[in-house]
Amino acid sequence: MNVTEQSVIEIVFRVIDEINERSSGKKRLEKTLDYPLYGEAGNLDSMDLVNFIVDIEQGITRAFGTPVSLANERSLSQTKSPFRTLGTLVEYIVVLLNDGQ
Repeated sequence: MNVTEQSVIEIVFRVIDEINERSSGKKRLEKTLDYPLYGEAGNLDSMDLVNFIVDIEQGITRAFGTPVSLANERSLSQTKSPFRTLGTLVEYIVVLLNDGQ
């Protein structure tokens, strides 16, 4: 599969739009690649991050017709988490899909 960064960004931004529509009064997610997700500067607590990842996995499955698991041994064993920012997450997704998981 040859997945582009732009196609993954579109999926991630669509998920952010859906989450922002559902969240009443909560902090809204920003659609910028340097937006911090998790960690010291992160804007999502652990449950919000899990829900965000599941929504992205579902969006990828719909868009590309292939199931994907983002929170897997590969992601959890990396020195630098792919869940730090939207940009690092997008990069990780592109590599994962193009490597065939």
